[in-house]
Amino acid sequence: MEKKFKNKYDILRQKIYIIIYGSNTFAGKLFDLLLLGVILLSVLLVMLESIEQLDTKYHTFIIVSEWIITVFFSIEYTLRIICNKKPLKYIFSFYGIVDLISILPMYLSFFIPGSRILSVVRALRLLRLFGILNLMPYVGQESHLKLALIASRTKIIVFVYFILIVSVLLGALMYVIEGKESGFTSIPTSIYWCIVTLTTVGYGDIAPVTTLGQIIASFIMIMGYGIIAVPTGIVTAEFANAKRNRLENKNRNCPSCTTIIYDEDSNYCYNCGQKLKNVYK
Repeated sequence: MEKKFKNKYDILRQKIYIIIYGSNTFAGKLFDLLLLGVILLSVLLVMLESIEQLDTKYHTFIIVSEWIITVFFSIEYTLRIICNKKPLKYIFSFYGIVDLISILPMYLSFFIPGSRILSVVRALRLLRLFGILNLMPYVGQESHLKLALIASRTKIIVFVYFILIVSVLLGALMYVIEGKESGFTSIPTSIYWCIVTLTTVGYGDIAPVTTLGQIIASFIMIMGYGIIAVPTGIVTAEFANAKRNRLENKNRNCPSCTTIIYDEDSNYCYNCGQKLKNVYK
């Protein structure tokens, strides 16, 4: 009797697993599309709640809807843990953490008023769109960009360090030239203005009024355009180098998920299991 119950439980858990984690069956695709729609609706409700006029008029409807969605997400999160053979792997995975964070704000609202707005973090769950619409090959491209960023991190750190020094020096200089009368009330405030100007954001809350200050500000603005191009050039160069190295080393990419295959003798992708064409033979 116990064995029969266990078998039924295993079969049920397997069916739930196929529906929730799989996207090859009709039920799996339907669930994924339903989940995508609920996520979009939840993000929309959080946005509407922030509009005072709409919140005043439809407050009860919005709150009830948010709680219904939260309960749905809670049940889904629980089912993902129960039907998974390795629940801890899911719990501590990126999607597992995002799923948990997406349901916490509503429960925290009992203790921390206003924390419901943090439910907008559910937008991160839209990343599942890649899996739902079979766009995983595009996700695999992240490995190329990641390699380029890792290779260029030292150069970028040195560049940022140099920019910070320049901002401190020019900010202090502007504090001396302009003074408190022009809004440069302290050196930190002047450094803030310098960073804003250097990044070409230019909020306009602080502006130099003296001729010398305006000349320096113009120099900072022009320099800002060149500064924007430097990190882009560094990463682009490393990206090109990584691509050239892959071609020279004849590394293969999985046709399904585009993962780089370094092992010459591999017949299957270690990431998705796709059969590979061996270019070495």
